[in-house]
Amino acid sequence: MSEGHDLEVDREKLKEVGIELDPSKRSGTFLQRDQEVKTFATFFEGLEVMSIRDAMKKYEWVKDYFWKVLNKEQDEFTREADSEDVNGYFIRALPNAKIEIPVEACLYLHRVKKQKVHNIIIAEEGSELNIITGCTSHPSAIGMHIGVSEFFVKKNAKLTFTMIHSWHNNIEVRPRSAAIVEDGATFISNYILMNPVKLVQAYPTAYVHRDAKAIFSSVIVALEGSTVDLGSRAILREKGAAAEIISRTISKGGRIFARGQIIGEAEEVKGHLECKGLILSEKGEITAIPELIAKKPNLELSHEAAIGKIAEEEIFYLMSRGMSRDEAVSAIVRGFMEIEIKGLPEALKRAIDKAIEDIRGAL
Repeated sequence: MSEGHDLEVDREKLKEVGIELDPSKRSGTFLQRDQEVKTFATFFEGLEVMSIRDAMKKYEWVKDYFWKVLNKEQDEFTREADSEDVNGYFIRALPNAKIEIPVEACLYLHRVKKQKVHNIIIAEEGSELNIITGCTSHPSAIGMHIGVSEFFVKKNAKLTFTMIHSWHNNIEVRPRSAAIVEDGATFISNYILMNPVKLVQAYPTAYVHRDAKAIFSSVIVALEGSTVDLGSRAILREKGAAAEIISRTISKGGRIFARGQIIGEAEEVKGHLECKGLILSEKGEITAIPELIAKKPNLELSHEAAIGKIAEEEIFYLMSRGMSRDEAVSAIVRGFMEIEIKGLPEALKRAIDKAIEDIRGAL
């Protein structure tokens, strides 16, 4: 296969996950292929974007953020990521900087058997940072992506992180991520997966402090041959902490484990977990595992979980309005996937909506 053909394939794959490589539409950009950083740039004052290796050369204190939220002995994949050849991105909003136009970051698996990544993301005190990250692979790639990400949302800061995955059915994906959400801060994490993949297994965790908030939203479609084991965890550590976990899962023949856990460790905290699943194939399987753990008496935790198929009466109603059966089913699926992703700036919302709509067209 020619290098020119590979480049065209690469560009198309980047578009699928919302990567523009256009300075007029992004405040910063980062692109890593396998273990090599191909490009990074910053277009906005108050923002820093660079490779993690460059960040460690520039700032001695960066090393103090490594394995601060995650334990490198957590499992075999975190241990493997703790290696000399690891690379990744460093994204930082300086104190009180308002970065509304999204930063884009792409991790692209092309030829290596294992892509090992360690990312550090920091929203300094009073700042606002929006990131859209696209992770994808070349159609001929066979291997594994191991991605470690540690988030630090400082006092009264706001960080919105949206991850769009578009892999292939020869790829295993093992993200490991955790966030510290300091007093009065907000952490919003969005995850979108609608393409074939061999395996995705992740359980991001947010440690939420006084009067802070964590919001996790996910939209997942598992096609035949795919296994998706995905959850979100929020640990509410201090008074006034809040969390919301919302997931929409669709099985078109794949296996889905939809997990969610909220732990209340302090009084006067609030958390809600909502998991809804839709099965569109006889071969599909969805397992919902919501967990609420209360360690104090005066708190409020709730959950809602439901799995089923499309109701025939909904299809008949839309058909009575002039739709064909396929059109009716498509409309119901689109409506099911529509969740309100809260707190997004318009630029980021448009980017996400476009990415979802592009993928929906292939369903």
